[in-house]
Amino acid sequence: MTINELGQPVGMPVDWRGARPPERQSLGQGRFCRVEPLQAAAHGSALYAAQALDSGGANWTYLPHSPPASQQDYLQRLKQQQDSSDPLFFTVLRNTGEPVGTASYLRIQPEMGSIEVGYIHFTPRMQRGPLSTEAMYLMMRHVFVELGYRRYEWKCDSLNAPSRKAALRLGFTFEGIFRQDRIVKGRNRDTAWYSVLDKEWPVLEQAFQDWLSPANFDAEGVQRRTLQSYR
Repeated sequence: MTINELGQPVGMPVDWRGARPPERQSLGQGRFCRVEPLQAAAHGSALYAAQALDSGGANWTYLPHSPPASQQDYLQRLKQQQDSSDPLFFTVLRNTGEPVGTASYLRIQPEMGSIEVGYIHFTPRMQRGPLSTEAMYLMMRHVFVELGYRRYEWKCDSLNAPSRKAALRLGFTFEGIFRQDRIVKGRNRDTAWYSVLDKEWPVLEQAFQDWLSPANFDAEGVQRRTLQSYR
């Protein structure tokens, strides 16, 4: 905080040159996965098969869409997502090349240095393992290191406990609840807001790298230390 010539408290001056909008490009290769622009024709069939393993549809509860009625319906949805620029969709692929999930950048504001990660749909083939953490690390790294953003946002239904837990585990800071923020599928949604700031990134980056290191996993692939412990 600083004080202006009228004796009023104002924000600190910002010496910042702006960020770049994300493009349809590879976001990098990790030990477990890579993140590539969504391609409905190339990725659709495998993604449909992977999401179908969620037979009860629990992964769709807090997403704006319902489970697809058919493969054709799903491929059409992916085509619409592929053509969108905000949200800008990506596919998470195992290092074997198998598509196993999707995520996007949205609310893209390069002039303000703010961008959100959302529409995250991790199928059963990638949940509860290092692959999903690495995918989120690659997306976050791209935002701060390559695009130059000041703020990275995560928002979810306040009743979505797994998403809220994931945000905190990944290093996001809880900022509050927007009450009656929107109506989704005919239901009220209070939205929980989280963020990571550019000044927090160096500590988070080192924690991600340490956690993803082969030394942090035993012969069965079980972590030796938690991600939070490295922070």
